[in-house]
This record gives sequence, structure tokens and C-alpha cells, in this order.
Amino acid sequence: MTLAIDIGNTRTKAALFEENRLLKTFVIEKIDWKKSIATILHENTKITTIVVSSVGNVTKKDFEEWENRYEVVFLDVHSKFPFTNLYQTPNTLGIDRMLVASGAVLQHPNRNRLVIDAGTCITYDFVNASNEYLGGAISPGIHLRYEALHTFTAKLPLLTMEHPNYFIGNDTKTAIHSGVINGVLNEIKGFITAYEEEYSNFIIILTGGDSEFLANRLKNTIFANPNFLLESLYETYQYLHQK
Repeated sequence: MTLAIDIGNTRTKAALFEENRLLKTFVIEKIDWKKSIATILHENTKITTIVVSSVGNVTKKDFEEWENRYEVVFLDVHSKFPFTNLYQTPNTLGIDRMLVASGAVLQHPNRNRLVIDAGTCITYDFVNASNEYLGGAISPGIHLRYEALHTFTAKLPLLTMEHPNYFIGNDTKTAIHSGVINGVLNEIKGFITAYEEEYSNFIIILTGGDSEFLANRLKNTIFANPNFLLESLYETYQYLHQK
């Protein structure tokens, strides 16, 4: 059994895998992340391997205490991936973006793939049918947009996410909701249209914490999978193990 751990910007997620099946997922508070992982390990005695990716300050050294009992595999930008990285600054490409690109290649061979990860930021990552990673885009996520409007203005309130069934907001709150949510939806639709006009044999994968909220509001044919990064982490480990 393998425990896959994705340490993100705002939260840590983990999943148990056995024989290529995702058994269970966990959301871990970053303050007590070590205690939470220790509890998962204690309660799941079949775990033999811990596979980790981190975009934060957590490093492999933080997992040394478990190395005498488990195989600890820490994936980073220097790991081997099943694609050719054509990013102009490959060492600045986040491991989270590399992993979803890897998962797209491994799960959907011989296709042009666009992975949209809607989390703290909304990232767009494109891998062509020749398994060449070309790059993509980064923009603020939904919650960042709400927070920015509140933080960098004098009077706008901090709102929580809700879906407006309108385009014209008739007061400050509804105008903010329309601007944030409709803005994100139209951004995503615009990117999808641009890629589809350029490439055929195309697949779109939507993932991240806000993926389910957005998937119900997008008309494009997409695969929505909030656990895609964790699956990609596990599948990339398997790919490396086979190599």
C-alpha cells in the first residue's frame, strides 16, 4: 500500500493507493501535518511506501523519521518524467504542474492534453501528443480574487464563493460575485477555445479544489477529477519504479 502526499500552498492532501486503486483521501491541516500523517500511518499498517511532492517549504529532510520503516520517495523538478520539458525555465516549473502533466501523459497517451488546476492559483498546463510539455498560464484562483478585492480596496467586503445566476450585479455584493465567478468561467472558456482552435485530438482535464464547483458551470467536454494530482503523483512513482 502506498501513501501519496501532496503538500500544496494552502493545504495538504493525501491518498491511499493499493494495486492501482485509490482507496481513501485525506485533507490535512498544515499546522499539524506531521501528527496527521503519523496517525494515518498508525491506522494503516499495510503502508510500505510514502510518495511526496511539495510546493512549500517541506523537504525530504522532514520525512527522515519515517525512512527506517518505509520507502520514502520525494518527487521534485529533477525527477524523471514521461515527457520532454520545453519550458524555457524548467527549474522554475512547480512540481505540482509537472505532476499533472505527467498524469495526463500516463492516463491519456497519444493525445493533446490541457490540464486546468483550479486551486489557490488557476494553472493551465499543455502537453502535446508528442509528449512535449510546452507550458501554459497562471492566474489567480477564485479565493485569491475575492481576497484581492477586499485587501487592495478601502470598502469592498470579503465574500465567500457562491455562484451568481446573473451577469449584472445590482449591488456591491452581487457585482463582486458576478465579476469573480463569471470572470473565472469566461477566462477558462477562452483558454479552452484558444487551444481547441490550435490543436485537434484534444482532451481537457479539470482538477483542483474548485474543480467540482466549476465543472457544473462549464459546457465544454471535460474530465473533472479533483484527485487528479494525487493520482498523478502515484502514477509517476510507478513510472519511475518501472524505470
